[in-house]
Amino acid sequence: MRRDRLALFLALGVPIFAFTILALTFSNAVIRNLKVTVVDADRSPTSLTYVQAIASAPGVSVAERSGDMRSAMHAVRSGDAIAAIYIPENFERDLVAQKRPRIVDLYNRQYFTPGNSASAAISSAIAAATATLPRSSAGRESFAPGSLVVEQYVLTNPALNYAQFLLRAILPTVLHVVTAIAAGYAVGSEFSRRSLRAWLKAAGGSPVTALVGKLAPLFAIFIMMMVVDAGIIHGAYEVPFRGDSVLMGAAACLLVIAYLSLGSLFQLLTRNLALGMSVTAIICNPAFGFAGVGFPVLAMNGFARFWGALLPLRWYIQILFDQAVRGLPASDSSRPFMILGALAVMLFGLAWLRLSAISAAPTASAPEPAPAEPAFAGGGAGAAMTAELRRILNDRGVFGLIVLAPILYGLLYPQPYLGQLLREIPIAVVDQDHTELSRDLVQTLNADEAITVAVRADTLADAHAALARRQVFGIVDIPKDTEREVLKGNQARIAAYVDSAYFLLYNRTLQGISEASGTVSAEVAERGARIDGSLAHAALTRASQVELLSQPLYNPTGGYASYVVPAAFILILQQTLFLGAATVGGVAFEQEGSAGRRRRAGARAILGQALAHLLLAMPGIALYLIILPRIYGFSTLGQLLDLFLMAVPFVLSVSFLAQFVSVWFKRRETAVVLFIAVSLPLFFQVGVSWPVEALPDAIRTASRIFPSTSAIDGLVRINQMGASLNDVWRDWLNLWILTAIYGLLAVAGARFFTDNEAAHGA
Repeated sequence: MRRDRLALFLALGVPIFAFTILALTFSNAVIRNLKVTVVDADRSPTSLTYVQAIASAPGVSVAERSGDMRSAMHAVRSGDAIAAIYIPENFERDLVAQKRPRIVDLYNRQYFTPGNSASAAISSAIAAATATLPRSSAGRESFAPGSLVVEQYVLTNPALNYAQFLLRAILPTVLHVVTAIAAGYAVGSEFSRRSLRAWLKAAGGSPVTALVGKLAPLFAIFIMMMVVDAGIIHGAYEVPFRGDSVLMGAAACLLVIAYLSLGSLFQLLTRNLALGMSVTAIICNPAFGFAGVGFPVLAMNGFARFWGALLPLRWYIQILFDQAVRGLPASDSSRPFMILGALAVMLFGLAWLRLSAISAAPTASAPEPAPAEPAFAGGGAGAAMTAELRRILNDRGVFGLIVLAPILYGLLYPQPYLGQLLREIPIAVVDQDHTELSRDLVQTLNADEAITVAVRADTLADAHAALARRQVFGIVDIPKDTEREVLKGNQARIAAYVDSAYFLLYNRTLQGISEASGTVSAEVAERGARIDGSLAHAALTRASQVELLSQPLYNPTGGYASYVVPAAFILILQQTLFLGAATVGGVAFEQEGSAGRRRRAGARAILGQALAHLLLAMPGIALYLIILPRIYGFSTLGQLLDLFLMAVPFVLSVSFLAQFVSVWFKRRETAVVLFIAVSLPLFFQVGVSWPVEALPDAIRTASRIFPSTSAIDGLVRINQMGASLNDVWRDWLNLWILTAIYGLLAVAGARFFTDNEAAHGA
């Protein structure tokens, strides 16, 4: 490894670089200052009070005061605001008249985390402003029953720290990809550039010794990277570790062994370095979704659960969250630990058996190197495009990356998210009241779409034990005398203990509990109401003088796949096209040496090659933007012309960037080795999953150099939000600027190398 700088950089440089970027990305653990726009149609002192309350809320900031809803919606579509708040005309007059006026919050849930966070911050600000209003005297003479109030107790992550939730899972996810690729590169190099027989001879003819000797240095390096991972989480971020450190260390060892074995196995099966690494990447890159971090396993379809159960990362993540986050006894993690151990042993055993079979087989003659494809040797861009198309179509590895990989990813990647919504999350109920009201509440909880009462515990300790066993993810405690307090006209508090180890589970469980308690409170208030509903309205007015209507935009059902998959598709397109186009440069040098590089170096050649990449990328563009969204049921509101005009500079900029970096490559596998692990860090730079307002300024600025940042933002807004090209003109302009810059860099870089080689007589 010391003699192979590429292998050393893959094992050390890539993880450290990825860890650094991700640690900086989540350095602001709490989301603040999300931009919103306010339409104040009333312009009264009371409405101004609400505007000021929203502006002073820590989670949001008023970026602009729109004159009407049309301009406000343009701000949301274009990305100038994540939400629009509408205060209607005559708001103050209706408030004085006790008509319970309504404030409308329209938030962008296509951008899932920022939109939901903004909506929660707006709701808190409206409630705080309403609490400062003088109470109405209406109805004081008449009796009104009390209401149920949910007291939230956040378990495992009480600060709702996003770094604790996301970073803890993302770092080992990046590392498992690098581990498998590094092992594949180490083993596959014995087939591509060295002698398999010499490798086995150095190990005394023992396949197991050869395999262990090859993987042992990598094992030591990646265990060290695991220690660095723990240092970032528990040292730099001061996130507590609650579980068994010995068990966690053993699980980390098994994870590294499993993916070292997996990467080796695919190389031994394919006996082709580039193909083996491509297969490894296709298996490992989508594993984060199947691990159940973003979208829980209990809501996945049957295939996703089956596929996830075959991945060692799935079981390691469960052990990690059970031990590091929940602090469960080691015995509660015995099942996933045993499965992880069995997978590690099985994968190593399969790699050993495959190497034994290869060593026992008769020595085959070395395959003849593939003949060099006719290269561009002058002429216009059209000739260069034709030569590039011919080269790609006749190279299985490159063709697979650019054309076939998007198809495979398009089928595999969305599977864990297609359940869209979390339904019937199991909770436990402790009913200490045993009254008609408490029974109604339990029935309403069980009837809610989001949750189901799976355990009826006699004591709170029994309910917590069920939560520790993962039987339930929330607990509702109905204290004694709850009905009595309600009938006396007082607020009765019920406790909701919700596990926040997984944020989506936490939010959805709490939503179901709040909905059920609100329904029961409304039913109590409406009992005995008049036909005209006046008593019920009076009860609602007493509870809150102002109604807040929160209306999600563009992803109204809150489907997880509808939010994450369209953005991920664009990143997949960039990753596959970039790796494929950069690999072509390495292939050209492998086959033709410096002469091949010179023939690809002119401005016309670079333009023609980019046009070839554009042509080959179009099927993937159509698949991801037109066909699959309709098959999977995602919203498709964009105009085809706008999508095409946005996609063209995206593909060209990726192609020119790939051609620029490939000037330095002399081997086809270099691109995959260096850049295979960058996709996950890039996903969090866009603003779809993690808000740009929470990114450090340096990271936010640096993210604009990657075409995916502008392309994801622009294409998602056009296709899923119905934005026009005019709405996303800044993203479109940035892509054309990147196209020009990377095109010039590709020409300058190629000319520099050709001039340098000519000066040295190459």
